[in-house]
Amino acid sequence: MKRSIGLRRLFLLAALVPLLLALQPLPSDARQQHARPHKARLIQAASPQPKPEVQAMNAWTVGLAGGLLDGAPIRLAAEIARVVDDGDNLHVLPVVTRGATENLNSLLYLRGIDAAIINSDALEEYKSQVPDIQRRIAYVLNLFPSELHVFVRPEIQSLGDLAGKKVNFNSQGTAAAYSGPLIFSRLGIDIEKMFIPHQIALEQMRKGEVAAVVFITSKPVDAFVKGRFEPGFKFLPVPYEDKFEDYYLPAALDAADYPNLIKKGDRVATIAVPTALVAFNWPARTNRFERVARFVDHLFSRIDKLQGPGFDAKWKSINLSATVPGLARFPAAQNWLDRQPRTTQASQ
Repeated sequence: MKRSIGLRRLFLLAALVPLLLALQPLPSDARQQHARPHKARLIQAASPQPKPEVQAMNAWTVGLAGGLLDGAPIRLAAEIARVVDDGDNLHVLPVVTRGATENLNSLLYLRGIDAAIINSDALEEYKSQVPDIQRRIAYVLNLFPSELHVFVRPEIQSLGDLAGKKVNFNSQGTAAAYSGPLIFSRLGIDIEKMFIPHQIALEQMRKGEVAAVVFITSKPVDAFVKGRFEPGFKFLPVPYEDKFEDYYLPAALDAADYPNLIKKGDRVATIAVPTALVAFNWPARTNRFERVARFVDHLFSRIDKLQGPGFDAKWKSINLSATVPGLARFPAAQNWLDRQPRTTQASQ
């Protein structure tokens, strides 16, 4: 009997050994020094030494996390890839992800991703789990502001009136779905959060089933420019306060943006979330750093092409010298700017 028990223990131990070995941490690169905040997946696969032509192809390839397929960031990423393309000398691969927050997650942990388009407040999710996040990520370019639009029914007169009421933040993965609840939390307003497509929420709003919808995107928004609403539907002001200084910028909505909803001469104060092109802060003189440095040089040198016909109109308002709250500039980007004459920088 004792011998039988001993054999069973031996068999159980033999079965556990492969499992224990599989659970051992795999070797990691510079980005995997911290545990991934959610859904960690580390994959290591052995592969033969690639041929020289394959090595050449990969040597100057930059992965760029762009976001949701129907969002503005992935479109900008695709346009960047078109303009900076230089054959084997530089190849940018735009990557579709689950949204702005996932873009940052991909930049930190997904192999092959060197740059990403993010909303600046996406850093908030990582501050507790990646304390040095603001040293591991650097910005290349402040792309455009995404203004906060808090659109409410006639009976709602202030942000405080939304307490306990239904507020929609669009589908999960969008900028509004992430930044909206974060902003309301900072305002100290407890609302009933909804995450359904805005076009559906706007219809429910007309029926009185939803009190407000929150858009976070660059103005003007077609839904408000082309939509027809009963008198009293309006945007609520969101004053810029010190609680927003870490990631946000002051902004405003006016009649030029929404002539059917804002009277001429009136302005609705709000805040904006900077949408930025960022890069992993690779150590200088490494291959990955040199890739991003070449990417920066091609992008900055060809920004005038992006501001021409055939590209998104947002490029026309790009200022290469604009900063991003909460982040330092990628060294190669700062070096490029430092090499330009002052007159050139003033016009950018």
